[in-house]
Amino acid sequence: MAKVSRLTLALALALLVCTATAQAASTGMQLTNESTLTKVMERGVLRVGFDTFVPWAMKDKTGQFIGFEIDVARRFAEDLGVEIELVPTAWKGIIPSLLAGKFDILIGGMSIRADRAQQVYFSLPYYYSGQSLVANKKLAEGFKSLEDFNKPEVTIAVRTGTTAQKAAERFLPKAQLKLFDKEPQAVQDLLMGRAHAFISMAPLPAQEAVKNPDKLFMPLTDNLTNEPNGIAIRKGDPDFLNYINSWILAVQGENWIQDRYHYWFETMDWKGQVE
Repeated sequence: MAKVSRLTLALALALLVCTATAQAASTGMQLTNESTLTKVMERGVLRVGFDTFVPWAMKDKTGQFIGFEIDVARRFAEDLGVEIELVPTAWKGIIPSLLAGKFDILIGGMSIRADRAQQVYFSLPYYYSGQSLVANKKLAEGFKSLEDFNKPEVTIAVRTGTTAQKAAERFLPKAQLKLFDKEPQAVQDLLMGRAHAFISMAPLPAQEAVKNPDKLFMPLTDNLTNEPNGIAIRKGDPDFLNYINSWILAVQGENWIQDRYHYWFETMDWKGQVE
């Protein structure tokens, strides 16, 4: 009787393992079939969401989008073997637009943050960026440290909903923040003397100081932050995330990302394309 019971138990366990394996395989196949990666390959077009932000993404003299993120998006689509559809989207609604399916992937200089990761899957970092500060020469005369800017009478211009806003709130909690939907609006406010400083992702503040040496200066030698930037997709898609991470490692390994970063962020060789 004991032998029969052990045999029955062994058969039951074997059946359970086989059933679990079959269910796992079925679930894996379902995930693959439902993956955005599969749908993009079938469609033959990758829809990429981004917002304009010099030099990440901007229009050249002919009206075509160029920039670091545009290069990344085009290379990603090319390696995937599909066409690309660029979907410019306002930053404050860019994650909701991704979740609503208005585009397949977000390649837009987005810093990886825990609160954002509650809503989307982030890839491995494909580069790092930092927030820096440029100041108005007249209003911030003699300012040399963060403490000089951290005062109630000081106004800081930032783009709303960005890590620049987070950095300003963290490092300059006593200052007054002036929020803008776009960087050019904030820069104009700074140039007009309506803000003491402007915080944004490097190298934009330094570039503005070079363009306007009579009105602006860089009071700090270091960036305020060092932020990992990732590609974002909708949650629940491990196949697509695996492909993106593998692609990032591959292009980093051939120094392509580093080369594009150098061109767009460490030189102004592209300036003639937009002016």
